[in-house]
Amino acid sequence: MVPRGSAGILSRRFRRVSFHVMARLDPVNEDSPGVDAELLRAIQARRGGALLNLDRQLLHSAPLARGWNALMGAIRGQTALNGALRELVILRVAVLNRAPYEFAQHAPVALAEGLTQAQVDAVDGWQGSPLFDARTRDVLAYADAMTLQVQVPQPLFAALRAHLDDRELVELTATVAAYNMVSRFLEALQIEIER
Repeated sequence: MVPRGSAGILSRRFRRVSFHVMARLDPVNEDSPGVDAELLRAIQARRGGALLNLDRQLLHSAPLARGWNALMGAIRGQTALNGALRELVILRVAVLNRAPYEFAQHAPVALAEGLTQAQVDAVDGWQGSPLFDARTRDVLAYADAMTLQVQVPQPLFAALRAHLDDRELVELTATVAAYNMVSRFLEALQIEIER
C-alpha cells in the first residue's frame, strides 16, 4: 500500500504501479526468536526508532543486516555529497529499476533536502525538463549510465569532474551502486511499502 498522503510525492510512473503485493518472506520482528538485539537497536537508532519493512527482511541475515546498516548509514549520514543530489540519484535509480518502495521512502527525504515537488515529479523524464541545471543533468546522466549500461562513457565522467571533487565522485558512485542494490533487493523480495 502507498502510505497515506504519499500519492502527491510519487512519480507519475509509480501512480500506475500496483502496490498490493505481498512480501515473499515473513518479516522478522522485534520479538522474533533469535533476533540480534544489539543489531536491532543499531538499525532502530539509524532509522529514528522504527524498523522499516526492508529492515524486517534484512534481519533474516544478521551479518548482511549489520553490513547494510553500516553502508547505508555512511551513504546517508557521513558523506560530503550534497543531500539533494544524493536523493535525486536515489529517486532516479528507483524509477529506472521500477522500485516504488525506494521511491516512496526517498521522495519525502528529497523534498526535505531541498528538491521541489516539480523536480521529484520530473525525475522520470529529466532529459526534457528545464528544472535541472548542468551539474544536476550530468549527475542524472551518470546515474542512468551506471544503472542501465554499467560502464560510464569517459566524456560523461569528464563532465562530472567539472562539478564534483574526487570525494564527491566516489560518494556519488557509491550511492548509485548501493541504491541499485537496494532496489533489486526490494523488488526481488516484493517488500511492501509501509502502510
